[in-house]
Amino acid sequence: MDFAPPPKTLELVARYRAFVDEELLKLEPLVLAKPFGSCLPVLNQARTQAKVRGLWAPQIPQEHGGLGLSLVELAFVGEALGGCPLGHWAVNFQPPDAGNLELLHLFGSADQKERFLKPVVDGAARSCFAMTEPDRPGSNPTWLETTARKEGSQWVINGHKWFTSGADGAAYAIVMASTNDEGKPHERASMILVPMSTPGVSLVRNLPVMGEAGSDWASHSEVTFVDVKVPLSHLLGQEGHGFTLAQERLGPGRIHHCMRWLGICQRAFELMMKRAVDRPVAPFRALGQQQMVQRYVAESAIQIEAARWLVLKTAWVIDTQGQKAARDDIAMIKVLVARTLQDVLDRAIQVHGGLGLLDDLPLAWFFRHERAARIYDGPDEVHLASLAKRLLGARGLAR
Repeated sequence: MDFAPPPKTLELVARYRAFVDEELLKLEPLVLAKPFGSCLPVLNQARTQAKVRGLWAPQIPQEHGGLGLSLVELAFVGEALGGCPLGHWAVNFQPPDAGNLELLHLFGSADQKERFLKPVVDGAARSCFAMTEPDRPGSNPTWLETTARKEGSQWVINGHKWFTSGADGAAYAIVMASTNDEGKPHERASMILVPMSTPGVSLVRNLPVMGEAGSDWASHSEVTFVDVKVPLSHLLGQEGHGFTLAQERLGPGRIHHCMRWLGICQRAFELMMKRAVDRPVAPFRALGQQQMVQRYVAESAIQIEAARWLVLKTAWVIDTQGQKAARDDIAMIKVLVARTLQDVLDRAIQVHGGLGLLDDLPLAWFFRHERAARIYDGPDEVHLASLAKRLLGARGLAR
């Protein structure tokens, strides 16, 4: 098992790092200070540069307009991009679009790929994913209130969703809805493509996450569907396979999140070390000479390195053996990297003192937006319980 990247990958990662340093970091203060949507005229110039530099859509197969990188390659690229809030968005590798495009690539019809996949790959549109509901636990995607019923040649959808990331300004949603309330729990739901302009679709509000409602892609919305009608051809994949598709989406999606989180960890770690070296606490004494700060630096370095290698190993297992073989590894990295992210960010903020709480640096922005890492795509507690049951079950313990 050799994770040493070949020269081609190293060269590509260097190009991504140069793009972040030369194009994105200078735009970062704009995003930290203003609503994302109001910055789009300037920010879109970075997306144009990403295309010019040949860095566009690294996760998309080449036949659909991307670079077609493997998961191991994406692990290195994702970390290089993750240290800047604009990194993944600027190259069209951002959630939730990345997962939606993967679903459309794997399960979409030719017409669906032309209408829904291509505009997002080209950067002409965005999408969102509507699964989580305010009155149902997000940790149980088999139990949904949202319904989709057949009436003639149409689906009629009714439901209430929230934490629909990026719904503000999205062209369409992939909606998870129950199409058979009497079926087996894992065969009740289906996924349906719903243009956001369809009558009956209402964006109620952008949710104020830790006091910030956000806008456009950098937001999470509450959305209602009241007698929303779309053609039966908008069904994604097979009817009743919504849960299976969700797992197909969430597995690689968790890998992508962990890659991005590692980039955030590394950026926070570098800021912490710079502060420890540059900040005096007394004449001729730097903050980094304090034993507690040295402990913060050492513990952060250990956690980041351990998390990085487990993510690479998980990506390698998926690339070589498939997602099912990596179930335990995916659960491990989802918990480990999310915890590492929170720990490193918290230490970095602590080392910066009051400055760490301000948006003069990206630390507070990352903490607001990524504290949810231990909740979305399955809370830590669910991953820990599932992992333990599989490990113990393999040794004969009845479930």
